[in-house]
Amino acid sequence: MNYSQALEYLFNQLPMFSRIGAAAYKKDLTNTIALCAHFGNPQNNFPTVHIAGTNGKGSTSHLLAAALQTAGYRVGLYTSPHYIDFKERIKIDGLPVTEAFVTQFTADVQALADQIKPSFFEITVAMAFAYFSAQKVDIAIIETGLGGRLDSTNIVQPLLSVITNIDYDHMDMLGDTLALIAGEKAGIIKPNTPALIGESHPETTQVFVDKATSVNAELFFAEDFIKITHKGQNLEHAFYHIENRLSDSRYNLSLQLLGNYQSKNLATVTASLALLAQKTPFRVSEEQFKIACAQVQTLTGMLGRWQVLGKKPLMIADAAHNPHGLGYVLEQLKDVFKTYQLQKLHFIFGCVKDKDVSKILSLLPQNAQYYFCNAQIPRAMPADVLKDKAAEFGLLGNHFDSIKQALQNAKTNCKDDEMIFIGGSIFVIGEALLVVND
Repeated sequence: MNYSQALEYLFNQLPMFSRIGAAAYKKDLTNTIALCAHFGNPQNNFPTVHIAGTNGKGSTSHLLAAALQTAGYRVGLYTSPHYIDFKERIKIDGLPVTEAFVTQFTADVQALADQIKPSFFEITVAMAFAYFSAQKVDIAIIETGLGGRLDSTNIVQPLLSVITNIDYDHMDMLGDTLALIAGEKAGIIKPNTPALIGESHPETTQVFVDKATSVNAELFFAEDFIKITHKGQNLEHAFYHIENRLSDSRYNLSLQLLGNYQSKNLATVTASLALLAQKTPFRVSEEQFKIACAQVQTLTGMLGRWQVLGKKPLMIADAAHNPHGLGYVLEQLKDVFKTYQLQKLHFIFGCVKDKDVSKILSLLPQNAQYYFCNAQIPRAMPADVLKDKAAEFGLLGNHFDSIKQALQNAKTNCKDDEMIFIGGSIFVIGEALLVVND
């Protein structure tokens, strides 16, 4: 087996949530437990921080990894999905897993996988744990894929459990109320292990309190001791003032992640580091944290979050794909138009067909020129169907057979005092990044 054959096996022979949706979601941990047992339970060989949440868990994971990495620790980082390359999912100190390891692991797991039929995600979780163990990381940041309680990553025993926020997403699998969704996310809170909630909400706070109480976990809310003030930004960095009442410190920093919503994630990460310093041997100094924030994309290879892809004309991509995340993005678009005196928005938009797209379409600006497209995955909503649905909300434009065609048309039509925005789906962003980098 070579690397291409390994990827073909992983992608095509096993169900993959990002490709087919809910049918790939396994509602128990049996396969993950069996896979990890087969490889000697590698997840027990290194400490972890476990991160769940509706939005922000990817940014939080990358920021936390960058901070610990800058402090000199050897840091594993497991996130999903990938934008361009499978190896993005599993990194150590910002470097992706090697093709040799992916190939060998896939060959080693194949006989068991053919027997128990695990999902793509279950195999990649076991692969990440095995890689981090083999490479002897000091600590690993583990992002859940979906939910928490039944997520394949939920066999770790972390130093700290982090839940960024709760909002409506994947309701067909996690529940149709914020309390039910919170209950699934709260499943990562472990006995006698500190837990941090990044953003509180009246409908979810008691869910977390009850869960923490039931397992004797000390519960913290970031807003109780962290205050973040956004001080402005340019096209390279955003600027913040941090007030950390737990460590009695106040300082300014620049953040290489530009979305205004990153203030929420910055608070969660600041609180996480404060708790790690208080409860564990892992410590990051104020100066190290500043360096990590200023270089987080460079240090970790993070993609797809308010990413500037061009400046003349301005072209930005963001992977927000539910009403909560998209709301922040659209508010920031208004700020950008005002700051740079832009005249028109060219919006490249695609989404998956298992979303309640009406809630998203109702938020989008009617005065933009739309380029409807679909990623090359089975879950994608066909561009012509999306165009028709969008027209019901007064969103007008053309549909295109590929994201490449949509991007080329937008570039042709966009003037220097106008802007191109690419959004709606992680998979649209991933294909757009391939086109831009080609």
